[in-house]
Order: sequence, then C-alpha cells, then structure tokens
Amino acid sequence: MPIDLIIRTSLFLVITLSQALVLNRIQLFGVAMPLLYVYFVVMFPRSYPKWAILSWSFLMGLLADMFANTPGVTSASLVVVALVQPYLLELFVPRDAEPSLASAARTLGWGRFLTFSAILTVLFCLLFFSLEAFSFFQWPRWLLSVVGSALLTLGLMMTLETLRKP
Repeated sequence: MPIDLIIRTSLFLVITLSQALVLNRIQLFGVAMPLLYVYFVVMFPRSYPKWAILSWSFLMGLLADMFANTPGVTSASLVVVALVQPYLLELFVPRDAEPSLASAARTLGWGRFLTFSAILTVLFCLLFFSLEAFSFFQWPRWLLSVVGSALLTLGLMMTLETLRKP
C-alpha cells in the first residue's frame, strides 16, 4: 500500500471525525461555524488525478452529510470546490514548478497560499450556506454565516498549516 494512500486516508479520518465530533458543535454568535472539510481539498498536490480528488471529496462530503444530517449539502459543495481546485492551483504555481508540487504555505509562499485557500474557502461557504438555506429571505444572516464561517475556517486552516511538518 503506498504511503500517500495511508497518509491521505488517516488525514481523511482525522478531519472527518474532528469536524463531526467537535467542530460541528462550535457556533460563534449563532452564525459562524468552522468547516474544516475544505482544507482536505486544498491540500491535494498538483499532479494528483482529478478523478481521485473528486472521489475523495465526494466521499468526505457524503460522510459529513451523514454526521450532520444535511443531505447532499456538503457533498455538492465539496465536489464543486474539488472541480475548481486543480485549475485554480495552476494559477498560483510557477510555470516551471515540478508536477508533484504540494499545495502548502512552504511551497507556494504564505501570500499565494492564503489567497488560494481563501478563494476555495469562500466558494465552499457560499455554496454550503446557499444550499442549506435554499432561500434569500434572511440574507443578512446568510451573509454573516458565509463571511464568519469563511474567516473562522481560514484561521483554523492557517493555524494547522503552521503546525504542518515540512
């Protein structure tokens, strides 16, 4: 069994269980919730097959939907983010970079990594809360949820990125 598969599977389990058992219980001011699932999608390297990114993301979204009782909301949001991730990553890596370049702050630089992560996180939060609410009658609450959750998720992602080993 390749070491990458073991690492990715353990990371998958840690992120899914921490989100389901701990992070889903956190709600700041009743609107902002950390959604760490997107960090799993952000971390896929440049040369990873697109079908595998979509498969991992769908499986994580499916498990998240089962734990949080949100049928299809997380799955759909993560799959769309997984569709965008490889193409967006190409915009942030140098043209002469190696194909196996990992998307991390140490390889991309903090500015590029933060921008890359912020775009994917905001896209995820927009899709997640739009599908969850399925109406715009309470748009101030929707907007607070999107912005608050995106900022909270980005803060958590950057904290985890500083703890990540090179």
